[in-house]
Amino acid sequence: MDRIAAYYRERGGGFWVALREEKVVGMFGLERAAPGAMELRRMYVDPSARRSGIARLMLRFAEAECRRSGVRRLELSTSELQPAALELYRHAGYRLLHEVVAEQASNKTLGGGIRRYYFEKIL
Repeated sequence: MDRIAAYYRERGGGFWVALREEKVVGMFGLERAAPGAMELRRMYVDPSARRSGIARLMLRFAEAECRRSGVRRLELSTSELQPAALELYRHAGYRLLHEVVAEQASNKTLGGGIRRYYFEKIL
């Protein structure tokens, strides 16, 4: 936990949290994906704060942060286990690039046999 900020900084990005009444209710990271592109990572909203617009605000903030730093493409992925995230990204103008069924778990997947969706948005 004490290396989260350093981890994202080492990858050309950052890590943010959303607070409500001094309680962490959301979080996400950005890391360099390619020249001119960042990847949205580990976006999460606490169950007690879901359906209140926090994810939409964090996504807008992430896009603004990319633009501020001269990045013009934001990439992300999510899984079939996150239908609300799929809806959020589609409504926010993200274009589905491809989908893959993960054969095994990795640092970016939950486990094997789960369908992942890869999106991008030109900012």
